[in-house]
Amino acid sequence: MTGNPGDETDGPSQAEHEAARVLFAQECHFVAASATIPQLPPETLPEVAFVGRSNVGKSSLVNALTGRKTLARTSNTPGRTQEVIFFDLGGRLMLVDLPGYGYAKVSKAKQAIWTDTLFAYLRGRPTLQRVSLLIDGRHGFKELDVEAMDLLDRAALSYQVLLTKTDKVKPPELAEMIDKTSAALARHPAAHPVVMATSSETGAGIPELRAELARFAKPS
Repeated sequence: MTGNPGDETDGPSQAEHEAARVLFAQECHFVAASATIPQLPPETLPEVAFVGRSNVGKSSLVNALTGRKTLARTSNTPGRTQEVIFFDLGGRLMLVDLPGYGYAKVSKAKQAIWTDTLFAYLRGRPTLQRVSLLIDGRHGFKELDVEAMDLLDRAALSYQVLLTKTDKVKPPELAEMIDKTSAALARHPAAHPVVMATSSETGAGIPELRAELARFAKPS
């Protein structure tokens, strides 16, 4: 992938925050739900994707970013999202909600299909600009998260770690988790160096994440 305007570590300016707020307030509509690679929609817009373990909060985060409660389906049942789901944001950016990985209570055959589709998309989508890797802020990296990062490194796909559910973590523990996560990312060449702490419940980190992702949008 070429051109990663979000790779700089300086925070977004006030103007970037406002532009991002306007972008994410635009109409956002469902485009496609693809269970296999041949079902993927045409590559028409820059794409940012959200990936993580099952029930880490991907759909809730997409809803929080767009200010909608029901855009992306949420569920307390891990493994509910079984397809690659595309949302067109204002005709300028495609938000992609990827299947959760690592849910053990489905058949190995179904797990294999989900995983193959997920990683085939990640490896072979030229319009994919940034992967947001969601990690539960209460628990940190699990083995499958490290495997996902290794794959993203090999594919040279720029990804940024987002800590989720941070409203459930006390500030000192969260600061420690951020430091620990940042140290681990130093060993991964494709990882964006800045770890973002977010909460879909309180909105913490959401404006900053909007500004980060808006950098990849098609110019208005």
